[in-house]
Amino acid sequence: MALRPYAAAKRTLSVADKLFEVNWGLVLLIVLISTAGIAMLYSVAGGQLHPWAGKQIAHFALGLFVLVAASMIDIRVWMSLAYPAYGVALLLLVAVDVAGHSGLGAQRWISLGPLDLQPSELMKIALVLALARFLHGKSTEDISKPLPLAIGLAMIGIPAIFVVLQPNLGTTLIIVMDGCSLLFLAGLSWWWIGPTLAAAAAAVPLAWRFVLHDYQKARVETFLDPASDALGKGWNITQAKIAIGSGGIAGKGFLNGTQSRLNFLPESQTDFIWTSFCEEFGFVGAMAMLILFGVVIFYGVQTATSARSQFGRLLAMGITLNFFFYIMVNGLMVMGLIPVVGIPMPLLSYGGSAMLTVMFGFGLLMSVHIHRQVEIPRHSGGII
Repeated sequence: MALRPYAAAKRTLSVADKLFEVNWGLVLLIVLISTAGIAMLYSVAGGQLHPWAGKQIAHFALGLFVLVAASMIDIRVWMSLAYPAYGVALLLLVAVDVAGHSGLGAQRWISLGPLDLQPSELMKIALVLALARFLHGKSTEDISKPLPLAIGLAMIGIPAIFVVLQPNLGTTLIIVMDGCSLLFLAGLSWWWIGPTLAAAAAAVPLAWRFVLHDYQKARVETFLDPASDALGKGWNITQAKIAIGSGGIAGKGFLNGTQSRLNFLPESQTDFIWTSFCEEFGFVGAMAMLILFGVVIFYGVQTATSARSQFGRLLAMGITLNFFFYIMVNGLMVMGLIPVVGIPMPLLSYGGSAMLTVMFGFGLLMSVHIHRQVEIPRHSGGII
């Protein structure tokens, strides 16, 4: 069978060309991971589709449509929409303070008709889009100049402030890591990075005294010594460690997890879904899932390195790093290696906003892959 000519080299691609160029291997990986997540939601509900697995199937189906639809759109169009998307996400964050509703002690959601949206999830992707657009037109030397750097830091800091006030420390952490990683990848000088890290370390006592809420301080104290209050503040992380350890090498088997089904493990459908997975599938299953995650990240890095435009490279790396930070923070959190900060495991944890934003991010990544041969002049900004 003759190989089809490389369609993405054309300036204008048909829908058929774009569908041919989709990385269906990556899509299959996403489907496999999400299916495992749906199966775990079925398990922690005691072998029932209600209340989580059935809804998650709908979330994933919609997310898959979003992924494919976003991938069909030219990255130059996404570049032109980057700043408006950031502005909308920022307005939604402001709206949370005005008209948002609370859950688990935090005001993070806003109702848009039948949809409960968590704008902080949307901001993670919008920030990557906007920073990639901003940094695209800057040379390596420009990034380290005071004014461009100040603008970039403001783009990161403003939404971070709104998110930390919700309060949502975990998402704030990922927003900051996403943004700072893009500045670094764009060429920010170590003359700025070194002093900034030193200043951040020096600010920790001030943050402890004036920024962190009492429950956040309690999480840090529990992280340092969970056994001091194993039946109280240390309950979550203690039960998470028990669940992971009880899985052993091969796990207890699907539907046979006890920590979640007997309600020892809190939030087993969201923040602690990974512990339930480890309990049922053990070390072998956990390593297999981490390998799948690793291959997805490899695809993301490969997409970034193959893009001919700076915007495409930064966008692909930003989306990939966002996915990696999700996995890293949640995994370290449930194993007791960092304080509990309330971050879901991507594609596994229950949640409409998280699922749709992750899938939208993958759609942007796929758009970069499909349009990897598109060149966008640095001086023009590529606005269409």
